[in-house]
Amino acid sequence: MTAERPIRQDASPLADSHRLRVLHQLERKLLWLSAWMIHHANHIRPNRDGLKVGGHQASCASSVSILAALYFEVLRPQDRVAVKPHAGPVFHAINYLFGRQEREKLATLRQFGGIQPYPSRVKDGAEVDFSTGSVGLGVALTTFGSLVQDYVRLHGIGRPEIPGGRHVAVVGDAELDEGNIYEALLEGWKHDVRNVWWVVDYNRQSLDSVVPDRLFGRIEGLFRDMGWNVVTLKYGRKLEAAFAREDGDALRRWIDDCPNSLYAALTFQGGAAWRNAVLADLGRVPGVRAIIDPLSDDELAALMTNLGGHDIETLTEAFRAQDAAGDQPTCFIAYTIKGMGLPFAGHKDNHAGLMTKEQMAAFKTAMGIRDGHEWDRFEGLEVPAPEVEAFLASVPFAKPIAPEGRALSAPAIPVPASLPAPRIPPGRLMSTQAAFGEILAEIGRGHGEFGPLAERIVTTSPDVTVSTNLGPWVNRRGIFDRHLKNDVFRDAKLASAQRWGMGPEGQHIELGIAEQNLFLLLGALGLSHSLNGARLLPIGTVYDPFVNRGLDALIYGCYQDARFLLVSTPSGLTLAPEGGQHQSVNTPLIGMAQDRLVAFEPAYADELAVLMRFAFDHMQKPDGSAVWLRLSTRALAQPERRLDAEGVVAGGYWVVPPASGAELAICYQGPVAPEALEAFEAVREDVPGAGLMAITSPDRLHQGWLEGRRRGGGSAVERLLAPLARDAALVTILDGHPAALSWMGAVRGQRVVPLGVDHFGQTGDIPDLYAAYGLGADAILDACAAALLAR
Repeated sequence: MTAERPIRQDASPLADSHRLRVLHQLERKLLWLSAWMIHHANHIRPNRDGLKVGGHQASCASSVSILAALYFEVLRPQDRVAVKPHAGPVFHAINYLFGRQEREKLATLRQFGGIQPYPSRVKDGAEVDFSTGSVGLGVALTTFGSLVQDYVRLHGIGRPEIPGGRHVAVVGDAELDEGNIYEALLEGWKHDVRNVWWVVDYNRQSLDSVVPDRLFGRIEGLFRDMGWNVVTLKYGRKLEAAFAREDGDALRRWIDDCPNSLYAALTFQGGAAWRNAVLADLGRVPGVRAIIDPLSDDELAALMTNLGGHDIETLTEAFRAQDAAGDQPTCFIAYTIKGMGLPFAGHKDNHAGLMTKEQMAAFKTAMGIRDGHEWDRFEGLEVPAPEVEAFLASVPFAKPIAPEGRALSAPAIPVPASLPAPRIPPGRLMSTQAAFGEILAEIGRGHGEFGPLAERIVTTSPDVTVSTNLGPWVNRRGIFDRHLKNDVFRDAKLASAQRWGMGPEGQHIELGIAEQNLFLLLGALGLSHSLNGARLLPIGTVYDPFVNRGLDALIYGCYQDARFLLVSTPSGLTLAPEGGQHQSVNTPLIGMAQDRLVAFEPAYADELAVLMRFAFDHMQKPDGSAVWLRLSTRALAQPERRLDAEGVVAGGYWVVPPASGAELAICYQGPVAPEALEAFEAVREDVPGAGLMAITSPDRLHQGWLEGRRRGGGSAVERLLAPLARDAALVTILDGHPAALSWMGAVRGQRVVPLGVDHFGQTGDIPDLYAAYGLGADAILDACAAALLAR
């Protein structure tokens, strides 16, 4: 165990001995309820499939005191909390004691329709501020949640009756192995993030092993380098009192030098093992003998495991001291013991360990729980129930943050009936990426009916703002910074297309090259209506292939039902000269598979304008979701036409409708439209009734088809394909994996010849690459011929 940085030992804020006694009883109650919830799920509730239900009794036990100190003493209603995933049952027990969770629900842990093993905003309800099932992401999200809170406050769009809060993460120490933690730390430092606490449950055990001794010395230094205050809570008051006695410093040094693995083993073995180990080294030190000899084995074990993370007084004192010190981000390293208070405390294999029925029976007796009263709120407590009720009612966190509860409400932002389409002179070519920049820049003027929409859009990008065409928007709306910073190039009158002033009124948040941070920030922005009572319309841009680099955080944002618009561009093989590592293949499949995310790929600017309008509206609907636009840098001639806007949103429409009973259709997606059109013009000389279909969203078409099959009704894709003959052939093509469209043959049992990219790309120009990968007009014609011959 490494040496600690002691906190000030001032007078305890819990000077009221009765209040302290109640707090200790609630701490004990959380230990019981969390352990019993997991035991009930594994040993009492019927198990129909024979699989281990699981749970983390040891991980819950190590965090009980930390969570008790936070929720029952320190947190205020406006504070937002990310609870470490494996402490989910403790969190549910806290809400039960507050009267915010039904008793019957506790028995449904890890059951279909029941409370989740890891806190979930969507499945567990409004009491969960941040979902924390994906290790490390919930921790980092508190940094971006605080940044968004500052954004809302400095723009004056929050609810004035709700004061700013602190963003708190209770962190499992093994979560600090996750790289996204350090990416978030660096980004937080860049943005001078304030009002963030990370409380590390430092039990020094991960899933497979004991954490190396030297690790946290390094981690502490990293936090300090990023501008954080670090408070190490190593010892509780009993041990501090022992250290203050004669020769107590020798005992302190012995514990400080004790390897984590040995400390864990001695904890599991108990008082006799502690006595033998200490006396083997310090048996001739009189003061140490005076401390140890009078104690029974149980008393000695209690003393030697009296760590700061299990000492309510030490924890609350440290929290209150830092609260009074200001808004500097702070990391509390709270030393704990995994499984504290349980039979397997300290054992290196206890991560997924479960108490046996015999162990639970003994534990139940020790807790004073009567048979049949296991779920009673105040069973086993040594304080009368009315006094506990009064205590809980007096806790700051017990006060509702707003009449509607912790999930705040925010009015919808009006979206005009149509967005300003780019001005495209005759003969001008335009890519969807360029059209995106022009549409957004025009909205950014904030004229007329676009004013309210422009005020609530906030953009962000991981150092690809200019190369994803966000530059004109940023020129108009500015970069957000908590502090006013001048544009040095502009002040020096140096030529630059980017006029980027920074200040509290800016509406673009510039990030470093870390895609996890992009999606975490989009998640925080996309939850602002619920967390801050201020609705934002976030837009994030990123190169399409690098969606994969931030995929975990993207999935995490969608899991929480965060609402945002993702624009990934450039994409596909069409980004020809850049080579294979920048040419995305699998992203259309990700868009189809990801829940709570609607994915589109338009080919033309008019389609894009329709889809951006849809996105701003859909993001705000109760049954809406996030939206993804996959765009391209390939400039195309823009058609003059009356667009089928409903078809664009539904996922597809006929550019050239087929004749009734037609035997062939070409279905294209995205920037391969010219090749599809060229091939179509050639093929209909021989197949005059053939059709040409534009696919704007295989995701929408596929999802609609699945839902239609479940309810026994029709779907958009079935209606689209209905004019074709039952044995008609479909040739599908996109600049992405062919599986994104190959499923269409299953809708009506029609033959499909799917064209697309299923290998890494390479450097070249579009004609060479399209020819090599089978995306050109000749390849489409060959596919049509093969399909017709096979009928």
